[in-house]
Amino acid sequence: MNDVIPDSTPGPACDLNTAAAAAQEQFVATIQEACARGRRLCVRGGGSKDWYGASRTGDVLDTRAYRGIVAYDPAELVITARSGTPLTDIEQLLSSHGQMLAFEPPHFGPSATFGGCIAAGLSGPRRMSAGAVRDFVLGASILTGRGEHLRFGGQVMKNVAGYDVARLMAGSLGTLGLLLDISVKVLPNAPASATLRQEMNACDAVRKLNHWAGQPLPITASSWYEGVLMIRLEGAHAAVRSACATLGGEKLTNTAADVYWHSLREQHHMFFRSAAPGATLWRICVPATTEPAQLPDADAQLIEWGGGQRWLFSQGNDQRVRERAVASGGHATQFRHAKPNAEVFTALSAPIAGIHNRLKAAFDPVGVFNRGRMFEGM
Repeated sequence: MNDVIPDSTPGPACDLNTAAAAAQEQFVATIQEACARGRRLCVRGGGSKDWYGASRTGDVLDTRAYRGIVAYDPAELVITARSGTPLTDIEQLLSSHGQMLAFEPPHFGPSATFGGCIAAGLSGPRRMSAGAVRDFVLGASILTGRGEHLRFGGQVMKNVAGYDVARLMAGSLGTLGLLLDISVKVLPNAPASATLRQEMNACDAVRKLNHWAGQPLPITASSWYEGVLMIRLEGAHAAVRSACATLGGEKLTNTAADVYWHSLREQHHMFFRSAAPGATLWRICVPATTEPAQLPDADAQLIEWGGGQRWLFSQGNDQRVRERAVASGGHATQFRHAKPNAEVFTALSAPIAGIHNRLKAAFDPVGVFNRGRMFEGM
């Protein structure tokens, strides 16, 4: 079954196709003019993640006119949509067929778009078990910094031509090109789920999570904050029941569990509302076995992804946060309220920086798109 009306069929889908074609033509004209005049463009969808990354300059290139579902066959577990499509539209369509975006992307506002979701490369609580955004990207078409239309990958999971190039767009923050159509793999919703609550300190939580990771348990999300470990189980009914009996703890109602994981994904959780004025929210990615005490403010951390992602607020000595993260084998990002004149992302090593620069030169040779959004000069 295909949920997309063919282009020749009169109706809303046909109107969307016509509007999308006109929008793409306008994008090309705008990019080519900016390229010829040496102007900068700020690629923007719904603006729900404008605060993420370094400051940008340039004229806004709004992608929301380029919207609509291009193709969706639930039996193939693949959806292709235009970059300006509201993320809620995609999730509602998938939900009606018992399917989901398994990487559980945060919206950070009602205006989030599909293209912004891919370009930001942010994943929610299920990242620890399902994988990251880029793991689900099958194909993409883009406009380069010269207005050229390029296509990479495909719309089926077994098509690997150009697969890695399409994945480059995930997390690129619009610095490599303007996303047009994106194909991603989707997954069925789990038949059963349960969320357990256990009380323990941070060190015990990290150790238990690593111990459980080596067992056949259907854990798809976890978090620890202020002495409470929350664990989400998803899978077959028998598997979830067995895991509940094995792990123990207080079981939340389905409604309470949904509210909790949504608050974590969208950063409405009390931790994210507890910041003192002027504090920077740091996102720290480290090996899952990292002891909480190896990072600053161990007791004030929120720990996710089986121990692999840590959140903390800092009002000063930001260099210490980054140094401790790097020393632990990870990296740190000024996620919200970044300090002025400080790098948002951890500096790249010389070889990796060279790769980034060559990619930028290949896709956007004159630096039209989102220049400086990730790193200075890129």
